[in-house]
Amino acid sequence: MSIAASTRLLGEILVEDGLATPDAIALALARTQTTGERLGEALVALGAVSQDDVLRTLAKQQQLPYVAREELPAPLPIVKNVSPKYLRQYAVCPVSIDGGVLTIAAADPLNPIVVDDLRQSTGLAVRVVVSPSDAILEAIDRTYDGTSTALQRIVEGMEDEAGADDDEDVGHLRDMAFEAPVVRLVNLLIESAIAAESSDIHIEPFEDTLRIRYRIDGLLYDQESPPRRLQAAVTSRIKIMAEMNIAERRLPQDGRIRVTVQGRRVDIRVSTVPTVHGESIVMRLLDRSSVFLPLERLGFPPETLRKFESLIKRPHGIVLVTGPTGSGKTTTLYGALDKINSADRKILTVEDPVEYQLKGVNQIAVKPKIGLTFANGLRHIVRQDPDVILVGEIRDLETAEISIQAALTGHLVFSTLHTNDAPAAITRLQDMGVEPYLVASVLEGVLAQRLVRRICAACRVRETPEPADLEALGLDVDPATPLWRGKGCDECRSTGYRGRTGIYEMFVIGEDVRSLVLRRASSREIRRWAIDNGMTTLRMDGWLKAREGVTTIEEVLRVTQEDA
Repeated sequence: MSIAASTRLLGEILVEDGLATPDAIALALARTQTTGERLGEALVALGAVSQDDVLRTLAKQQQLPYVAREELPAPLPIVKNVSPKYLRQYAVCPVSIDGGVLTIAAADPLNPIVVDDLRQSTGLAVRVVVSPSDAILEAIDRTYDGTSTALQRIVEGMEDEAGADDDEDVGHLRDMAFEAPVVRLVNLLIESAIAAESSDIHIEPFEDTLRIRYRIDGLLYDQESPPRRLQAAVTSRIKIMAEMNIAERRLPQDGRIRVTVQGRRVDIRVSTVPTVHGESIVMRLLDRSSVFLPLERLGFPPETLRKFESLIKRPHGIVLVTGPTGSGKTTTLYGALDKINSADRKILTVEDPVEYQLKGVNQIAVKPKIGLTFANGLRHIVRQDPDVILVGEIRDLETAEISIQAALTGHLVFSTLHTNDAPAAITRLQDMGVEPYLVASVLEGVLAQRLVRRICAACRVRETPEPADLEALGLDVDPATPLWRGKGCDECRSTGYRGRTGIYEMFVIGEDVRSLVLRRASSREIRRWAIDNGMTTLRMDGWLKAREGVTTIEEVLRVTQEDA
């Protein structure tokens, strides 16, 4: 930040912009000679201009952005090695951390000490924006009077604890894990994640920090973290809760925790892996009260929903749902099972793991260590006289062949694949080694899907789309179409988004497609045929949802790839 960003004087700019008169400037300058105040302070004291006008003009003079009270994030990002006391003392607050650059809001952007201090203590480049001091102090109070303060209070009670790393004996680790402050600290991490509607908690040890991140609506957000010295205690507490072996720190482990928070039963799937600085932990939060959504509430367009419902009501065949990890495939298939679940149908599933228990459905969890794989489990459940079978994922040729055999013998089989679009599922099965005539015989349809973040309803505003975004979308759309975005508010944690919905690509396999499959047509050729014959692509569905104000073009571009 340059202190002499502009050669123009503050008083000149205020007069030029019609915010103050030359007489008021002269009076204020005379006052500064006796009080030692700055010109802006003197003008405010005399009632000639408002504090806000002075700050906006100062930002203009220094060629810095001005950030209004409502534009400051809530809560503020937590910056290591920077205390709330320091922030309050200098009336500065962090606004964002992006690519090694820390952006701070300052009421006094001319103070070079703060920038140098923060650059040295954080190791980041520092960028300054201007904000009112009362707004900055409010934002600091809002951030540090919440869960952060609770975490700090817990940590303060553990100041004398030695915490370290691999040389801790098991007895000491177990003792630490049952101490009240450690129990409260881990409970706070879980409760805060559930309150933030997070899907995952990431606890990652590094050389000098213990990083905590929550995955909210598909993206990771940094949270305030306990000191690095508490890593062994936190890790041991979580492993004991998940019934893991706390003495084993060299091998990955999996476990499960069941908790009830504010009347909501939450299952937590825990995974640990050893890293060079200790064990990294990921906790997947499975909220039983929120998983079960009927198909009508998953964001299906009416025509896509009609086609999908017709597929899942067929007497036999294979229906696939494709997409990357975390795209909502399991939720969609559970919704499909719920739709067709009735007293006259027997439904069996083979899953890894069973994420949610479905009433009236027989669910089997695979256990590869004892030989219960997808293929092995599937081979046995076809003898259980099922009508509908759900296979968690088709991972190999053996599972694919048994699934196809089940479909050929009169069963309806649901499963998932990891492909970028719906037509690619056909070539993926062939690449596994499945004969084209078998794919053509049993495949009834493929649904590709992604999850996009929903625009926050509380702060939604109109906007004109960027031409570059529309061009990247690759669709023939009207550039003047008004769209929506979220400004950011307390309800959406200043992200502009709250919750997620699906975008879908439904590919129904008809006779023409079967002939393409039999002659081993490429994925690109099958996709071109599907689009020419009316298939709505992921990006087309995303554009419709952006036009309706459900999501943004940026979100659609983030989760989809350009059509070849």
